[in-house]
Amino acid sequence: MQHIVIIGNGISGITTARHVRKRSDDKITVISAETDHFFSRTALMYIYMGHMKYEHTKPYEDWFWKKNRIELKRAFVERIDTAQKMLSFSGGETMNYDKLVLATGSKPNKFGWPGQDLKAVQGLYSYQDLKSMEQDTKGISRAVIVGGGLIGIEMAEMLLSRNIPVTFLVRESSFWNNVLPEGESEMINRHIREHHVDLRLNAELKEILSDENGRARAVITGDGEEISCQFVGLTAGVSPNIKFLEGSGIETKRGILVDPYLQTNDPDVYAVGDCAEFKVPNGERRPIEQVWYTGRMMGEALAATLTGNKTKYEPGHWFNSAKFFDIEYQTYGWVWAKARENENDFYWEDESGKICLRLRWDKSSGKLLGVNNFGFRLRHHAFDKWFSEERSVEYVLAHLRDANFDPEFYKQHEAAIIGQFNQENGTNISLKKRSWKRILELVS
Repeated sequence: MQHIVIIGNGISGITTARHVRKRSDDKITVISAETDHFFSRTALMYIYMGHMKYEHTKPYEDWFWKKNRIELKRAFVERIDTAQKMLSFSGGETMNYDKLVLATGSKPNKFGWPGQDLKAVQGLYSYQDLKSMEQDTKGISRAVIVGGGLIGIEMAEMLLSRNIPVTFLVRESSFWNNVLPEGESEMINRHIREHHVDLRLNAELKEILSDENGRARAVITGDGEEISCQFVGLTAGVSPNIKFLEGSGIETKRGILVDPYLQTNDPDVYAVGDCAEFKVPNGERRPIEQVWYTGRMMGEALAATLTGNKTKYEPGHWFNSAKFFDIEYQTYGWVWAKARENENDFYWEDESGKICLRLRWDKSSGKLLGVNNFGFRLRHHAFDKWFSEERSVEYVLAHLRDANFDPEFYKQHEAAIIGQFNQENGTNISLKKRSWKRILELVS
């Protein structure tokens, strides 16, 4: 029986532990300095907003871990000695391992801004970040958020739920336009402003000013403007949490370098989740995938490898989802901010200005390459199957009703989408009737 030690109790580390236990009787220890038990990190915002309590975010009861013989240790790992296969904790204790899994997640980016370490200046990633935000936003009159991305929009929604005015500094000329095409980015610009957020585009942080107690009192923007505030959210992305690995001999770049089996240069050390960086990326995917579901998939693949069934991490077709206030976003396949030379592009937007669809497809073959949809839901299983079958954009449009997630409860847009597509592309696509037989085939 081997001792598998996992550093980090997020989705990737806990998935690894659970699936190792399903497959073996190995001894498992999960180490975390953040919390005693696994919780849903994506639900942090809902605790702050009063929709949930912390205990609601724990998918498993506290007795689950003992029952399943997964030992939990609350500690901070300061050093790893790979030659001795030994961890050293901040309190002076040590622990030996046979196999080590690094699932240490991310930390908010800081770019050397003066004042970035003042009180009431923070990112939003950990449970400790949530507790700090709870304390430091009490009774304040304004907050400034720096960096336009998904964490920034979540933080803005959190603050607005407590009637705290928000100024949002976004370096780019349009919100998240390094990811979203122009139409979708402009839609989100409007939506942010409709929620009374002071959105500043082409705006950068230069400095954070301190009061007499070492707390943020204002920011200075790149053009010299001083904005009074009592809280600064740093949401300009995250980076792998790997500083403690210095001197360990484990190869790192931006993250912990791994092969397709999630193995590092040390044959007994693996990395999963936000901290892992693939030496050779999976197709068009980025070397570091900081997404909840990819962390889960990595954990499942690694558990198989650790228990004797060597298994590659093969995540399949890219997808992701998010929420911009009350506009939901889904993406399937690849939709770059600007279409590539071999790609055709179609964009439809509902008259409400809050619902849209974008399709990208290969010019020569007609094969669908990617989809963005905002404001209405489409079934993941449908697009996953259509991509695997290399379906054409015409086929997908004709069968789009089968991908509609909420046809009984929400307005349907397929006819309007196809009508505009036919008009712009000179096609004569007709919408097929919704077929439960086809839908069952898609989800089976």
